[in-house]
Amino acid sequence: MTAVHSTHVDVPAADGTADAYLVRPAGGGPHPGVLMYMDGFGLRPALTAMADRLAAAGYAVLLPNVFYRQGRAPVVELPEFIDPVARPELFQQVLPMIRALTPERAVRDADFYLRRLAEDPAVTDGPVGVVGYCLGARLALFTAGSRPDRVAAAAGFHGGNLASTDPDSPQLLADRITAELYFGHADGDRSNPPEAIERLEQALTAAGVRYRSEVYAGAGHGFTQRDTAAYDAAADERHWAALLELFGRTLQGGSL
Repeated sequence: MTAVHSTHVDVPAADGTADAYLVRPAGGGPHPGVLMYMDGFGLRPALTAMADRLAAAGYAVLLPNVFYRQGRAPVVELPEFIDPVARPELFQQVLPMIRALTPERAVRDADFYLRRLAEDPAVTDGPVGVVGYCLGARLALFTAGSRPDRVAAAAGFHGGNLASTDPDSPQLLADRITAELYFGHADGDRSNPPEAIERLEQALTAAGVRYRSEVYAGAGHGFTQRDTAAYDAAADERHWAALLELFGRTLQGGSL
């Protein structure tokens, strides 16, 4: 695995300062930038390890604590392993933070995260990639729709609430998206049922967006997260293959 250089940084954001993890290959550069959005459990070692793996593939990755309004990470105390017993109680703790991160706040924050990447000398000029997990997949879609000038590719995995009937649902930004998109959906996900996937695909198709949307059969919500009982090794590797292929074509000019 390529050596990486990582650091914790503070990013001026819409309503304060967002603590974040920044990682890039240890040598060479500059490198294409990637904004990585966390899942609902927040910034933690399992996610920074994912950012490290992406950086080792040739990217400068910024992973912000999107719950910065509630405090620095970890915003809630997390066990080393999130099992089915612990998950419901933890979810009840983070749910108010998820709800507090309104579409308007998410879009404003995205401008600051993208600016931090643009100002970093280790990041190449030009559009970036965005990837998000769970809650982060929704944020990735908002970012692609609100800043088409800055996003070349965006991906979301086991995302929730990607295409609801709410008037501010992210799929309604489809006609503004110029990035290529990829979605790896969890199977049987109550936060992203078949009718929502169909609504998302209809919006993207009608807007002429280049995208792939796939359900990972048998993989439940959270399948990429190694520190949870939902982790699915085969689905996780499928996710990495799809993500690196997308970014390789759109950010590096060829497949990795």
